[in-house]
This record gives sequence, C-alpha cells and structure tokens, in this order.
Amino acid sequence: MTLHPQVIGKEGKKEFVVIPYDEFVQMKEALENFEDLKALRKAKESEATEPSLTLDQVKESLDL
Repeated sequence: MTLHPQVIGKEGKKEFVVIPYDEFVQMKEALENFEDLKALRKAKESEATEPSLTLDQVKESLDL
C-alpha cells in the first residue's frame, strides 16, 4: 500500500495529516484484519491445552 499523505502545519509544527479516502479505507481494513489476527492468536493460545476432536469424531457424535 502506497500512501500519499499531506501534512498540515500550524505555527511551524506538524499538526495534521490528510490522506485520500481510498487510502484511509485500505488502512482501516488492514487495521481491522490485524486486530482480528491478534484476537485469533490470543484465542488459540488460551485454548492450546484444551482437548480437541477430529472431524470424524465430531461427525460420529452428531450421527452424520
């Protein structure tokens, strides 16, 4: 992703950054994906020691 920021200053100091809307949407989606990935990793870590079932075991328990 390439960004095209425009920096807006006030009294000689950088105050704001403006980016094109499409780039904002891409950044927002990337951040949401990153947050989802962090949540998935946390869930996997917290359940790492939990017992698991194979697909065949699940099918058998559901009479499929």
